[in-house]
Amino acid sequence: MTKVCTGASMSLDGYVSGPGETGFDKLFAWYDNGDITVETTHPELTFHLTDVSATYWRRLVAETGALVVGRKLFDMTEGWGGEHPMGVPVVVLTHTVPDGWPREGAPFHFVTDGGEEGVRRAVALARELAGDRDVVVNSGTIAQQCLDAGLLEEVGIDLVPVLMGGGTPFFTDLRNAPYQLEGPVSLAEGRQVTHLRYRVRYA
Repeated sequence: MTKVCTGASMSLDGYVSGPGETGFDKLFAWYDNGDITVETTHPELTFHLTDVSATYWRRLVAETGALVVGRKLFDMTEGWGGEHPMGVPVVVLTHTVPDGWPREGAPFHFVTDGGEEGVRRAVALARELAGDRDVVVNSGTIAQQCLDAGLLEEVGIDLVPVLMGGGTPFFTDLRNAPYQLEGPVSLAEGRQVTHLRYRVRYA
């Protein structure tokens, strides 16, 4: 059954990026600290993972049927060159469709509704595209809005032993906090990372 999930590499003090969007080299170092080569749909993007992290990543890819991302990430990656590295459809939540999109054959779908209604429409579309697999929503604003709307069912954390001291928190300004999480429902100890998954419990 399709779940709506989010996930991110996070520092021990709760940040998914450091001050001024720095620190990604430390937060994502676990993608290249192992001996197992894991390819993506982009030949130039190859991970080198430990056995534990490779098993975790392959499970995540196998379970993911569609993504929901924001315009900031879409622009930063330049639309991943027309295909996301996970090889699944992507729903982009944005105020305006970017110039030159949509492109024929590219698995990107754009939702331009604002506020909670836009989030609900984006998640509903992603559910249709995902079939019986999971929908993964981008961490940050979209994940927060999904949580406050009662849509988010699971939170994944790749916990990295580094202290950022500031930056962008995984979650902030939650409308209906506190939220209770159950678990971890799964736990895997990689090298310089602990992969955790929690189930969201709504009151």
